[in-house]
Amino acid sequence: MKTMKAVGFDAGLPISSPNSLRDLELPVPEATGFDLLVEVRAVSVNPVDTKVRAGSPSLETPRVIGYDAVGTVVAVGPDVTRFAVGDKVYYAGSIGRSGTNAQYHLVRENIVGHKPQSLSDAAAAALPLTAITAWEALFDKLKLAPSDSGTLLVIGAAGGVGSLIIQLAKALTDLKVIAVASRPESSEWVQFMGADEVVPRDFASDVKRLAPNGVDYVFTSFTPANLEAIADVIKPRGQVVSIDQSGGSIDALKSKSITWHWELMFTRPLFEPHDYYQHQLLNEFSGMIDAGRIRSTLTTHIEPINAEGLRRAHELLESSTITGKVVLSNWPS
Repeated sequence: MKTMKAVGFDAGLPISSPNSLRDLELPVPEATGFDLLVEVRAVSVNPVDTKVRAGSPSLETPRVIGYDAVGTVVAVGPDVTRFAVGDKVYYAGSIGRSGTNAQYHLVRENIVGHKPQSLSDAAAAALPLTAITAWEALFDKLKLAPSDSGTLLVIGAAGGVGSLIIQLAKALTDLKVIAVASRPESSEWVQFMGADEVVPRDFASDVKRLAPNGVDYVFTSFTPANLEAIADVIKPRGQVVSIDQSGGSIDALKSKSITWHWELMFTRPLFEPHDYYQHQLLNEFSGMIDAGRIRSTLTTHIEPINAEGLRRAHELLESSTITGKVVLSNWPS
């Protein structure tokens, strides 16, 4: 039986514990049905990785997580029609399946895109989950169109999703983007991403100065601490899209008849296994990357992919001081 390297855990331990993530040796899976077997070359780490790991109960067998990958297709199931052995791909996987922190990974073809040709494996691995999330938030939930104007407030702007919310809004709409960023390096990063204005974490007074009539749209990845401020600065009949838990009642928004959207990019993979929307989206996103309209959000690159490197990556995310994305590439020989 052929085996592969992987990284997993069997209990929700603090990341400071050497057993919070462990190097594993597992069987190489077999591609069946609509699955691609991908030889993984690079992965990135997202907040969902740290939350799933830290919140896990004790397990009888180790669990492998990871929700971004770049690699090469090495085998295809008999029902696959859109990919062939040798294709370079990138994708975000599904929270309902074993993850990408493994040398070989199974993923359904309907959520996989062709990797941007202009990017390295590491630079491309920074993008899939956050690109899908940002795209669905702006264009599925808020229903934005190229001619749309007004003001978008981005809370959590320096993170992986926020960085792409800014870029997509500036590339594909006429919106003015106000980014929330508190540290000097975060402020510099969101301006590099294209934000028109930057405001500090306690943003209400600054936003009301920049948008006296209120903002039209709010994207938030730090909702609980900001509900009152969002209600204060948003226009009547405005729209909010959130990617985290509200942490409390959103009744403060009722008097303004605010529309509230939840965005979870795993909804399609979990509930619509034959939907090819994310496949098409990632291919379109690759085109935008290769045309120079969108840039990678890679900021921290770690080698190789192993338990030590992933523990470092999780620690960086849990510190809440990282801008952009943390990526790992190349398995140890």
